[in-house]
Amino acid sequence: MAKDLRAALDDLLTAFEAHLDAAEGAPEDDDPTVLNAAAALADAFENYDEMLYDELGVDTPFVVYDGDEDDLEDDDLDEFDTDDSDDSDTYDDDLEVEVDDQR
Repeated sequence: MAKDLRAALDDLLTAFEAHLDAAEGAPEDDDPTVLNAAAALADAFENYDEMLYDELGVDTPFVVYDGDEDDLEDDDLDEFDTDDSDDSDTYDDDLEVEVDDQR
C-alpha cells in the first residue's frame, strides 16, 4: 500500500505544478483554467490526505475549504473573524517584536 500512497503524493505534486502553471498563464485569478486546476489540486490533496491517514494514521496540518462561506460551520468562521475591537484577550504573549529605534 505504501506504493499507492507514494503515487498519491506524486499526483498531489503534479496537481500543485499544474495549478502554478495555470495561475502563471491566466489573466485573472477566477479564470476557468485556474479554477479547474484548483479543484484538481483539492481533489488530489483529499486523496493523499485520506490515504495517509488510512495507511499510517497520520493527519496533515491542512484543511481544504471549498470557498463557499455559507457551507462553513460557525466554529470555522471564528478563524476568519476580522472584528479587532477588543484584541486584549487574544494577544499572544509569546510573540515578540523587536523595534530598532535608531533613526
